[in-house]
Amino acid sequence: MKAIWNNTIIAESSNTRIVENNHYFPMEDVEDKYLKTSDSHTRCPWKGKASYFHIEIDGQINEDAAWYYPEASYAAKPIENYVAFWKGVKVTE
Repeated sequence: MKAIWNNTIIAESSNTRIVENNHYFPMEDVEDKYLKTSDSHTRCPWKGKASYFHIEIDGQINEDAAWYYPEASYAAKPIENYVAFWKGVKVTE
């Protein structure tokens, strides 16, 4: 699977995990040079507290376009520190 935004591959992995129709990429398969830490957080009732990244490519910023669970709940441990994308990031094979 690939995550693409602004004609750039942000993540590529054959080891994504699918939860609620989202592909979660292992952190080591994500190009962290495009990720900028965000102060945003949300809480999922069963996965726990999510943290976000902005994606920055060629001076363009897609705010809070990636999220992950740094300390996932017991039920969501398989996706702890895996990254998912939205806000126009195309996830495709």
